[in-house]
Order: sequence, then structure tokens, then C-alpha cells
Amino acid sequence: MKVMIVQPIHENGVKMLLNAGFEVIHASSPEPSVVAREIADCDGVIVRTAPFTAEIIRSAPKLKVIARHGVGVDNIDVEEASRHGIYVVNTPNANALSVAEATVAFILALAKKLKEMDAATRKGEFKIRDLFSTMDVDGKILGIIGLGRIGSLVAKKCQAAFSMKVLAFDPYIDPARASELGVELVSLERLLKESDFVTIHVPLTPETKAMIGEAQLRLMKPTAYIINMARGPIWDELAVLKAIEEGWIAGAATDVFVEEPPKPDHPFFKCEKILLTSHNAALTKECVIRMAEGAAQGVIEVLTGKRPSFPVNLDLLKKYGKI
Repeated sequence: MKVMIVQPIHENGVKMLLNAGFEVIHASSPEPSVVAREIADCDGVIVRTAPFTAEIIRSAPKLKVIARHGVGVDNIDVEEASRHGIYVVNTPNANALSVAEATVAFILALAKKLKEMDAATRKGEFKIRDLFSTMDVDGKILGIIGLGRIGSLVAKKCQAAFSMKVLAFDPYIDPARASELGVELVSLERLLKESDFVTIHVPLTPETKAMIGEAQLRLMKPTAYIINMARGPIWDELAVLKAIEEGWIAGAATDVFVEEPPKPDHPFFKCEKILLTSHNAALTKECVIRMAEGAAQGVIEVLTGKRPSFPVNLDLLKKYGKI
């Protein structure tokens, strides 16, 4: 059997596939038209962030499993895959720690204004120290939108390290689980009004798309910060920029963009009060190994006739009578 890797993954994952007896090929380009042309005789595929479209799926009659090297599957046409009886699997336990740590780093960097302090110091503007503009994190209120694996870890770390009070908005979380974490479940409106730091950790769905816009940002404190660690389309980028420039909020940070990679003239690039990273929060040395191995394991499970450990489309496969 043959497995395609659309974008490069850590060699540990490749070795797992080879040791399982599979032939491994690498797409010559992640462009959908190229993948569609080269995937025709593949039984499995590992996908990172490249689009995996209906066109590709229809071009692969032998395909049995699509493994997402990561968690979010918004780049995969899961509905089309399910119609064809193809399992979609992911690696939900691989990146939670890395993204949670990156979130804490953003909180600290915003509170201590590390970007501004570094730039001023390099310019010889040592008097910036007398502006008294940084803040303590200890005892502040953290609002978490999405209390899943990542959100829960962020809560634990911020409670343990900084004694933060944690509010969360998540209509799908078991209240008992929130109570166990010492987190108060509240409405999105209350979370935005009361939090000093708001962090976003929800999947991109029709329900979450554009959930943070101008109306929501206007609810926040002028001293508060918002951090997007999920997907770019979950917030309105122009509204975030406006909120900062007009002083509704103090600043923001994001690891994700609506369009990736962002164009050179992206409006965030001109704002010094927004910290930016290149969707790499999960790409630590350790995490890329976990994701590669987890994705390979998902492919191996399906292609050897086992029930996958982390399927994301069971309900759709049942809906189409495939399982």
C-alpha cells in the first residue's frame, strides 16, 4: 500500500510508515491540482496545513484514510471524505502542551511589553523604563474561549504560576469538568467584559467563524489584551486593528491569520501593539515529532484494519452508511 505525505513531516513518522511495510511518496507540491494528479493510487495520506479539497479526494479512488498532522481539520473537506467512506483522523494530544506554553508566553510578553521595550532599548531610548507601562500578571483575570485540551492546560498553567482567576466560555464543556479545573463557566459577554487577558482556543466551524468582531471587542476593558491561538477567521482582523488603534483594548497577539501566509501589506504589520508569530506555536522540536508519529499511527491503524484512535468524522461516516 502507498501513503502520500503532502508537506514534509519529521522523519520519525516516515520511518513508522516504512517499518509498517508501506511505500511512502512525497507530493512534489502542496498545490491541490498537483496533489490531485499525484495521489491517484494512494491508500493513505498525511496532511499538514495545505488544502485537501474535494477535487483531491475524488482523484484518489483507493484512499482510505486522511491523517491531519495536527488538530484542526478545516483545511480538509471532511464531508466529501466521509461520502467516500474515508476516515479523517488527527493528533489531538500532540500539540496541546506546546500551544498552551506559547499562549502563556504571549500573555507575559504583552503584559511586560517585551516587544516595545526591546525596540526602545535598541534605539537608546532607555527612559522608556520610567513610563511604568508594564503590568503584573499575578492575580489577573484570564478569559478562555474554548476549554478543550489546550484551553484547559492554559488554565492550569496560569492558575499555578500566576494565581489567575479563570473564566471560560464553552457551551460544550461538562460543568463538572470546569469545576474540577477551578474554572467558572460564564457567557461570552461576561468573559469579555471582565477579563484582563482573553485567549481563543476553539476550532474553526460555522458557529465560531467571526465570533469575535467589533461588537465583542467593544465589551473589553481598555487595559485588556486578546490572543488568538486558534484560526484567523475566528476574529475580524480589521476590527481587532481598529480596537487597538482607537483604544478599546490595549493590544493583541496572534499565531494565525485569515490568509496564510499573510500578504506583505497585511494591516497587522503596521501595528506595534500586536505580537505576531507564523502559525508555529505547535512547531516545537518535541511537538513535530509527536504530530508526525501520531499522524503515521492513524494511517497505520486504518490501513491495517484497526479502529483509529482519533477519528474526527465517525458521525458523518455513519450518516453516509460507510461504517
